[in-house]
Amino acid sequence: MNSPLRHPIAPELLARFAKIVGDKYAVTDQAALEPQLIEGRGLYHGRTPMMLRPGNVNEVAAILKLATETGTPLVPQGGNTGLVGGQIPHDGEIIVSTTRLDKIREVDATSNTMTVESGVVLAKIQEAAAAADRLFPLSLGAEGSCTIGGNLSTNAGGTSAVAYGITRDLVIGLEVALPDGRIWNGLSKLKKDNTGYDLKNLFVGAEGTLGIITAATLKLFPRPRAVETAFAGIPSPRAALGLLNLARERAGGSVTSFELISRGVLDMALRHAHGVRDPLANVHPWYVLMELSSQSREGLRATLEDVLSSAAERSFVTDATIAASLDQAKAFWHLRFMLTESQKPEGGSIKHDISVPVAAVADFIADATKVCEAMVPGCRVVPFGHLGDGNIHFNVSQPIGADTAGFLAGWGAMNAEVDKVVMKYHGSFSAEHGIGKLKRETLKKVKDPVALEMMRAFKRTLDPKNILNPGKML
Repeated sequence: MNSPLRHPIAPELLARFAKIVGDKYAVTDQAALEPQLIEGRGLYHGRTPMMLRPGNVNEVAAILKLATETGTPLVPQGGNTGLVGGQIPHDGEIIVSTTRLDKIREVDATSNTMTVESGVVLAKIQEAAAAADRLFPLSLGAEGSCTIGGNLSTNAGGTSAVAYGITRDLVIGLEVALPDGRIWNGLSKLKKDNTGYDLKNLFVGAEGTLGIITAATLKLFPRPRAVETAFAGIPSPRAALGLLNLARERAGGSVTSFELISRGVLDMALRHAHGVRDPLANVHPWYVLMELSSQSREGLRATLEDVLSSAAERSFVTDATIAASLDQAKAFWHLRFMLTESQKPEGGSIKHDISVPVAAVADFIADATKVCEAMVPGCRVVPFGHLGDGNIHFNVSQPIGADTAGFLAGWGAMNAEVDKVVMKYHGSFSAEHGIGKLKRETLKKVKDPVALEMMRAFKRTLDPKNILNPGKML
């Protein structure tokens, strides 16, 4: 439950904020605001007197300047796809929506860069890159609705991180409106620039607590000329690690995605997701969705066949199919992206977005599964995720027929026990979803104290009045 409004915002001050963007873009109707107040998993329901929809960086800066002068708290919001409550106004803050900052300013195929505003939807960035015969590799299930500003603010990962890195690795420069109303123009196409601190990385992953990202220059890559996609049945996560190592030995940098999927979560998708079918004839306890990409038009399929054949000889793979068409490859990926949504009809689900060293993934899954099953007999552990970079979504669905509210009441206790296993393997309890409100207290317990104090120092320096996303992260 949200706490009572500590400092309700006076109507005359709301009018001053509305004047910056114009009444048309200052939303106060509560029915229109409702979709922006709910977090995707239903964990949080916020409140706000107003949502501002600025149309350019100068309007964002003016909003921030007035907010700092008057001590008015703000919550930046993009596509509202975040999963840790970071984009929700929990205590009556004003929402600053970036969705009107939706221009692709430039695509420079020669420099392999694209400059976009923060409200551009990720899928549109991918499409614009493809139109220039280039690739922007960030890809995740919410790409049709999430915005690049949100991806940057949470340092999103996605399915191609094994080859291209996470969002931080894909940005060259930023434009940021600071809490005092100044605008930092850090947009750049330069791969080499040693003129001082790398300031952009202060804001990537900061979840809107230090400034509002208004534009970014992103890295593009040559578009692959060949892509091959396979869905393999495997006996165990340890076998998946064997397959991953073999694929890297035989295919090198061509391994662009490597997703681990448990049978339990695949069954949920088969029961509830539209347009999903079992990719293999027989049932297997685990699966790998693997994709290879190459600039060479020839030979990639033979490489993938060689990898799978060798893996079968070593008992890493018990069955596999290679997509025979683009439509079949899309069907494989549709199944993968439906895994999260498919858990909702099964009742309560306690989530863990963790990362451990790749070599420790199998042991982590085994140990954490034992912990959860001991805590809640009959619970259904359904891990899946980005094995190639050690990021696993270790989700636990309620026992069949259990009371959902009662199960979810144990969220914190189960998180704490799973986090102990994560720490045992020197991992992270937040791999790609961020800290937000959900994981703020855990951060205080496990983050290096010196690192925490440096983070607080940056916050005090840039946002001394704590107007930007208060109560999040720190």
